[in-house]
Amino acid sequence: MLTFFTTAKPFQGHSAVIQRNALKSWTLLDPDVEVILFGDDEGAAEVCKELGLRHEFHVERHESGMKYLDYMFSRAQQIARHDTLCYVNCDIILMSSLRRALEQVEAAHPRFLMVGNRWNVDITSPLVFDQPDWEENLRALVLHEGYRLARGWIDYFVFSRGAYGPDLPPFVIGRVYWDNWLIWKALRSKLPVVDISPVAMAVHQNHDYNYHPQGERGVWEGEEAKRNLRLAGGWGHMCDVADATEVLWPDGLKPNRKRYGTAVRRHAKRFWMLALDVTRPVRHVLGLRSKAMRQSGQKV
Repeated sequence: MLTFFTTAKPFQGHSAVIQRNALKSWTLLDPDVEVILFGDDEGAAEVCKELGLRHEFHVERHESGMKYLDYMFSRAQQIARHDTLCYVNCDIILMSSLRRALEQVEAAHPRFLMVGNRWNVDITSPLVFDQPDWEENLRALVLHEGYRLARGWIDYFVFSRGAYGPDLPPFVIGRVYWDNWLIWKALRSKLPVVDISPVAMAVHQNHDYNYHPQGERGVWEGEEAKRNLRLAGGWGHMCDVADATEVLWPDGLKPNRKRYGTAVRRHAKRFWMLALDVTRPVRHVLGLRSKAMRQSGQKV
């Protein structure tokens, strides 16, 4: 059916709660689901034994200690029991709607990438998965107390084995921009990229960013993030869910005609950013600042 693979933070405190919730939810999608957890993080071996997951103790790391994405993608595609794989962040709860979406996409395409955006909600305790209505209860909680994020937030990638090969750059996990490249690469390879957001709810369990010395800002603007952006090939390769070639709606797959406007807007923004860079010295001398950049809080 499907092989999930991921990596985790140490299973301590709140991280332990939300990661167990996520991992357990994946195992319930189908009796034939396989889940591979990479890394020697504290508690990983015990959780794998408890939930019946495959534990890949070894994972290659950057000098900063961050884990390499390319190693996990390569190894997972080598050892996966199934020909369809899913890399998903270890704080994302998935439900049976993803399985139903996958069945429809697999019926339409022999090879593909399937993505979607997420909903954020606060969850602080273990979910009770042995209740038959746990999905309905969670969905009600998310709709009442959570919120849906824009399409730049990408947390899971369902793809055909072989979609990503040796040219996958050595991105580090836990930082940004690698997810945008994965979509760009699929589009570049002429794979159908399907947005299943309208029919499948992916639930991100909110957490802090204490794992980075600079907090959330460090995750987005730190040296590892800048390195990921360089490896991705820059802003021209920053695709997201809005670039999908198709969208899965309740009444079936439809071409995503809005994606052409998305590409135009992204390139326009890229040229605007280049113009700001070129004119920055003059604007600083004149004491001028871009209104747009002031509003976004970025330095000019």
